[in-house]
Amino acid sequence: MRRSAGFTLVELVMVIVLLAIIATISVQFVTLSTQGALDVGSRQQRALQGVVVSEQISRELRQAYPISVRTAGSCIEWLPVISATTYIKRTSGPNFNEIEVVPFGGNPSFGDARALIYGYGSPTVDALYDTSDPGPVSPLITSIDNNVSPAVINLSDGHKFNQNSPERRLFVVGSPISLCQSGRFLYRYRDYGVDPSQPTPPVGGTREVLAANLTGTVGFSFIPPTLQRGALVGFSFTLEDPRSGETTTVRQEVQIRNVP
Repeated sequence: MRRSAGFTLVELVMVIVLLAIIATISVQFVTLSTQGALDVGSRQQRALQGVVVSEQISRELRQAYPISVRTAGSCIEWLPVISATTYIKRTSGPNFNEIEVVPFGGNPSFGDARALIYGYGSPTVDALYDTSDPGPVSPLITSIDNNVSPAVINLSDGHKFNQNSPERRLFVVGSPISLCQSGRFLYRYRDYGVDPSQPTPPVGGTREVLAANLTGTVGFSFIPPTLQRGALVGFSFTLEDPRSGETTTVRQEVQIRNVP
C-alpha cells in the first residue's frame, strides 16, 4: 500500500520561519535603501538651497557702495549702487540743488535714490546714512534731465557735498538694504528709509524670506577696501534638516570692486 505524499507539520513550520526571516531581511533592505535615498535627496536639496541663497547674497553685495557696508550682530546693511557717472559741477548757489554730470546711458529712472560723492575719510560709516548738509550723500533725487549736455540731476532740497572725488565719480545709490536673522529665518529688508544708526532689524518697509531652516547664528564680517584690493564681505550660515537634524554649513566671501 503506497503512502500519501505531503508535508509534515514540522516541515511546514520550518518553511514559515524561513519565509519570515527572508521577509524581514527584505523589508529591512528596502527600508534602508529608501531611507538612504531620502537622506541623499535631503542633502542635495540643502546644498542647492545653500548655493542659491549664497549666490543671491553675493550678487547683491557686489552692487554695494563699498564703504557703506555695516554689520551688527546677525545683521548686515548696505547702500546699493544703481548707476554711476562723472560729475562736471557739484551743487552751487543760489539753491545748491542741481548737479551737472556726464549724461547717463539710456533713459534712467531711479525712483527713491540719492547722489553720493566719495565719502571716503568720513569719521564713521554712519555718515553715509546721514543726509545732513553738508555731507557725502544728497537728499532725494527728484528728476534727471538726461537729454542735455551736461545732464542735470535735480535734488529735493539744497545740499553741499563736503568732498571731491579724485576721479570726479558720482554714484546714484538706492534705499538701504538689510539682511537679518530672526530665529530659523534669514530676512531681506528694503524700503524702510535711511537711519544713521543701523537698525537691527529695520522697522517698516518690506520684509522677504531669503532662507529658512537655519540653525545657529548667521555670521557677517566686513573688511574695508585698501589701495591693493576692494572691500571684502564674508558670511556664513548653517541649514538644518528638520526631519533628520543633519546640517549643511555654507561660507562665502564677496569682493566689492566699486571704486570712488
